[in-house]
Amino acid sequence: MSQLNESPIITVERRKAVTIIIAAVILSIALGGGLMKVGSGFASRSSDGITVTGSAKISATADNAVWILNVSLSSPAVSTAVKKVDSDVAALSEYLVKAGIPTDALTLGAVSTYANEEYVNGNATGRILSYRANREVTVRSKDVELISKLSQGIGTLLATGINVNNYGPAYYISNLPELRPQLMAEAMKDAKVRAEALTKAVGGEIGSLVNVKAGPIQITTPDSTMTADYGAYDTSTIEKTVTATVSVTFKS
Repeated sequence: MSQLNESPIITVERRKAVTIIIAAVILSIALGGGLMKVGSGFASRSSDGITVTGSAKISATADNAVWILNVSLSSPAVSTAVKKVDSDVAALSEYLVKAGIPTDALTLGAVSTYANEEYVNGNATGRILSYRANREVTVRSKDVELISKLSQGIGTLLATGINVNNYGPAYYISNLPELRPQLMAEAMKDAKVRAEALTKAVGGEIGSLVNVKAGPIQITTPDSTMTADYGAYDTSTIEKTVTATVSVTFKS
């Protein structure tokens, strides 16, 4: 009889209380299941061992340079353009040889030409305005300091009217095959030291080696933080930093 006489307000409050209790039960079950999954995940990762990344770097000096220069100009007549390019290439070659570059260090590319057509409102008229001729001169030398000096002083040649496009020399390390295994070995030692430090901090010790994954070699400018997924090779400077990384898993 008392239930029939309950006010609507009391009934609503009771329903709210029941709803809150049910929600709390559901939430506790969900959290319990979630924590069990998280716990099992940590356990599986722990059973696999400890994985650390080791790295090693070294300073290196490039000992090989490749310098590509391009002589390019245009003229109303294709024959004139070709002759002028040949003349400028001869002047460029003379400049390089006089500066100390052996003639056998120069490679002259073939002359290429193309027509500059006239366009009106985006449509070709069929009229040739001029012809452009191009020829590359490639310099290969182990005297990287001389190449650097000539590249920086190319302005004296440009001042004479020779039209040369200078993209700058590319500097390479020829002994990289010898450096790579040395760096990998040092990176492995670094990985072991890190793994031992981590396990020792929690009263454990590392076990035998489980897996090793070598990362790509990164060749960068000094003090650079640049990296690339497939490795980096900066060719703009003579002085470089070579870095190797390894990902190593030990039993724990």
